[in-house]
Amino acid sequence: MVFAAKSGQTGTEMSIPDPKHQAAVATAADIAESVLPLFETHRPDDQRPRIAIDAARGWVRGEVSVGEARTAAFGAQAAARACTDPAAKSAARAAGHAAATVHVASHAPHAAKYAEAARAGLAD
Repeated sequence: MVFAAKSGQTGTEMSIPDPKHQAAVATAADIAESVLPLFETHRPDDQRPRIAIDAARGWVRGEVSVGEARTAAFGAQAAARACTDPAAKSAARAAGHAAATVHVASHAPHAAKYAEAARAGLAD
């Protein structure tokens, strides 16, 4: 079992991760990754949404901190703002919400909402 420090705790103050939260993050990452090609087709050199998805999965494995995942989420959202293609924009937003689910679990449904919008070719 992987143990993780909560935000603001030292390495000696460990807690057992919530399996439901980990499952929500993993599911959000899977959903976001399913539409990531829509972003990567339009901005192949911009890795920020991919980094966000990887950060979400890394947190589930206990390899990434909440702060690192939040930073990656902000990067994916910045990538979305830089997009002109509606589907690509929504795909990047899905990745950002997947990583943001690490910090606040209620971001998970937003990852799914933006993935659905990406598939439909819609933005915001």
